[in-house]
Amino acid sequence: MWLAWDIAAGIGVALGVVAVAARRWRHRLAEVIRPWIWELTLIFLLYALWQFGGRFNLMKPDGALAKGDAIWRLQRWLHLPSELSLQRAVLPHPLLVKASNIYYAVAHVPALIAFLIWLFAWHRERYPIVRTVLAFMTAVSLGLHLIPVAPPRMFPGLGFVDTALLYNQSVYGAAGAGVSDQLGAMPSLHVGWAVLVGFAAVWAGRSKWRWLALAHPLLTLLVVADTANHWWLDGVGAVLLIPPAWWLHRRAVAFIDRYRHAASDASRELELTR
Repeated sequence: MWLAWDIAAGIGVALGVVAVAARRWRHRLAEVIRPWIWELTLIFLLYALWQFGGRFNLMKPDGALAKGDAIWRLQRWLHLPSELSLQRAVLPHPLLVKASNIYYAVAHVPALIAFLIWLFAWHRERYPIVRTVLAFMTAVSLGLHLIPVAPPRMFPGLGFVDTALLYNQSVYGAAGAGVSDQLGAMPSLHVGWAVLVGFAAVWAGRSKWRWLALAHPLLTLLVVADTANHWWLDGVGAVLLIPPAWWLHRRAVAFIDRYRHAASDASRELELTR
């Protein structure tokens, strides 16, 4: 369904070459398209990293099942709502189940891409921080995905149903294969990316309609649960990555600004002494 990691990496490298060459272009149009080429290069390379990272695990599926069971028990101890109850409420409605499967499989990447294009085109001054948070969240998640965690649908003994498999809509093959690694459940990039899109759209937008963007994380949260693809805590784990990434970006920008000011002051002092 999505680009393979090597194709995405090839496109990213090709765009990078074009971006380097574009630095010599002097045409007015080049000034407009050059930033787009650089950002597309980064996005394709990040996408390739995300797809490639899902190919690796440090443990066998048995370890993933044990961790999934531990999350289930922890959620019961915390008295969190049951994903099983939500799924049982949806299962009697085939059209709703199929729609959930489609939303889970299809909306994830296009929604993020559409949002990044909108943000870069109309709110470019706020684009860098969102891009940094996205990169940080994805990188940390890929590192954590090296330790596999089984999703709820791998626990039929608890009553969970693999709804995508039930209606032949599954994007997964055998464990560790398919469009993405099905054992990379914790943290959930489905939820993390959706929450980032919703929050940043409200933060950057000016229209009263921007609040509709919050429907995407809400639908995503419901869909990952009623399709039994994620535990609630998978989503919580991803969302918790957003504040530190945001803080790190702010600190990095402040440090760079201080360095530039110090360098500028030093340059002026040097000019005065000559």
